[in-house]
Amino acid sequence: MDNLKILVSDDVSESGLEPLRAAGFVVEKRTGLKPEELTDLVRDCDGLVVRSETKVTPELMDAALRLRAIGRAGVGVDNIDVAAATARGIIVMNAPDGNTMTTAEHAVALLLALARRVPQGNASLRAGKWERKKFVGVELRGKTLGVVGLGRIGRVVASRALGFEMKVVAFDPFVAPEQMANTEIEFATLDEVCARADFLTVHTPLTAETRGIVGAREIALMKPEARVINCARGGLVDERALYDALKDGRIAGAALDVFEQEPPPADYPLLQLEQVIATPHLGASTLEAQEGVAVTVAEQMRDYFQTGALRGAVNAPSLGAQELNVLQPYLTLAERLGRFQAQLVDEAVREVRLEYAGEIAEMDAAPVTRAFLAGLLRGMSARVNVVNAFIIAEERGITVTTSYRHAGAGEMAPAIRTRVMTSAGAQTVSGAMFGRAGEGRITEINDFHVEAVPAGHVIVTRSRDVPGVIGRVGTILGTRGVNISRFHLGRRELGGEAIAVIETDARVDDATVDEILSTGQVFSARRIHLDS
Repeated sequence: MDNLKILVSDDVSESGLEPLRAAGFVVEKRTGLKPEELTDLVRDCDGLVVRSETKVTPELMDAALRLRAIGRAGVGVDNIDVAAATARGIIVMNAPDGNTMTTAEHAVALLLALARRVPQGNASLRAGKWERKKFVGVELRGKTLGVVGLGRIGRVVASRALGFEMKVVAFDPFVAPEQMANTEIEFATLDEVCARADFLTVHTPLTAETRGIVGAREIALMKPEARVINCARGGLVDERALYDALKDGRIAGAALDVFEQEPPPADYPLLQLEQVIATPHLGASTLEAQEGVAVTVAEQMRDYFQTGALRGAVNAPSLGAQELNVLQPYLTLAERLGRFQAQLVDEAVREVRLEYAGEIAEMDAAPVTRAFLAGLLRGMSARVNVVNAFIIAEERGITVTTSYRHAGAGEMAPAIRTRVMTSAGAQTVSGAMFGRAGEGRITEINDFHVEAVPAGHVIVTRSRDVPGVIGRVGTILGTRGVNISRFHLGRRELGGEAIAVIETDARVDDATVDEILSTGQVFSARRIHLDS
């Protein structure tokens, strides 16, 4: 292993790199490099370890002819072109759990500081004042902590809150209540959590679905004495709505470690309010966390080079060019079907069944299954990808089964049939390939035959199959300035139930959905967003 060379181009913990050195690798740490210096140094490297400063571009990877693995000593990989790395057969690794404890502890620190008004008292005393009566706080004991998102960090925060003798009520549609049956955590809807919480803390990934998850409507449900904490991602809490509620005295306070814009402007209105305490994105900033993520990535890279073991990868193992050429359309379709299913179900997923037919049934469809799971689980975990999707499904108690259907002569079957089971029942969505280019389409939703492109903005409605429904829905959308790009109707029999898949050029707002439902003929209207 002494011929393997690892370049460390960012300020990664020195002790965290010891696993690589102990394995006999040549480790060269050079930080603050200019792009041309980095390009020159990476040419003969087998591995590259970075944090957030180094930008790993396709051009940089093209210069690194020996590069086989990139390790990010942290969670995000925004500074690495993962798609380009995958195309070049380069594994990209990160340390998704390295900051779990330290971020949870920072959330608890803000919880305590918010309850006892510690920053305000400190500032007052330093200004030469002695204002004991002004900074009267509240006890945590007996109060209710609302937790939005019960992943690893959310669970640690909840456990610490229970230690303070708080009551914990949580919302997480991706966690089945029975998984937490032996804990003191109570599950409730998002509205109920907001209404009951004395303190509300948010711990979800930032996705199109979770952006603004605590918005004006949710804040309006909260008690006047309630307080909001966000140590997860800027954008999860609608900061304008938060400012308005705090300024008007409709809630009591907020503690923020993350912002929609980082750094926020010096004159940012939220930071001018005395009842707001804030820190500059310090959730993962502890010595232990910085060393921990470095050790994790170093060990992952060492094991990959020594044994081929693959842990913490954020991209799929490389496939042969011919196999990838055949599988790619199915991988794309499966991921879209997963995301479509995720936005149709409301309950925690318990079981997934996939059936393959046609061309795909003659191949090993495991990569396609991983792609579907990655799409299905994307909204509930920031770390899900096609490599670790099975692991995350197992963590969530989701059973995954696949089967292959070899259709007889003249028999037609969708290429991919996906069935998702929750406590509320089963939901089936199927897809197939059309045309020589292999364009994926949704062909079936719960036995209703349709033909829809799984992309962009979509509304799925269920209604009575009676005259005027389609026209009324179209009129509502048109009146509200929403252009319909495609309209697909499926029905089983005349006059029964019908399902419509309406592709629109823009997202439909809540008021438009409410108006569609008010027609009396539409049972449900579900918005789906499938960005490219």
